Amino acid sequence: MAAVGPSVFLLMVNGQVESAQFPEHDDLYCKYCFVYGHDWAPTAGLEEGISQITSKSHDVRHSLVWNFPIDVTFKSTNPFGWPQIVLSVYGPDVFGNDVVRGYGAVHVPFSPGSWFMGRRPEYTDPKVVAQGEGREVTRVRSQGFVTLLFNVVTKDMRKLGYDTGPADMLRVEGQGLTHGLPQ
Repeated sequence: MAAVGPSVFLLMVNGQVESAQFPEHDDLYCKYCFVYGHDWAPTAGLEEGISQITSKSHDVRHSLVWNFPIDVTFKSTNPFGWPQIVLSVYGPDVFGNDVVRGYGAVHVPFSPGSWFMGRRPEYTDPKVVAQGEGREVTRVRSQGFVTLLFNVVTKDMRKLGYDTGPADMLRVEGQGLTHGLPQ
């Protein structure tokens, strides 16, 4: 009896939202969620999360450190709609209300060196920042930087005919930009 090959491939993502630099803000937290195409389905882990509130460090860098874990596995038959992580950063305004300090979205890396792309922070659904519609009419200014660490492993992509480079395992350290308030 002939062995049947795989019908799906797996994408395993773990890592963390490490830290941020927001010079004008303190006491921030972040939320993340994943956006992906119709052929993709999560099989394990969490698709979204919310971190603790962190305050700036007392050293010269004034970093906001979360070390907030990310761990999710997806399956798919097609790389179209490759998952993106959407990050929203929140903090208090002068009245103590939580307000958006920035948004960012980036595809889960399949090669080293990924950067967040800035988005306008007035969307009611943060998943909108992963879409291209309406981007030509938005204006934003930089509020800070968020550093993410991704460990990405794929399984069975080669068996389905996709070129995955020299190895199926890839470790990427990416620093990203979050943009915020309209001008």
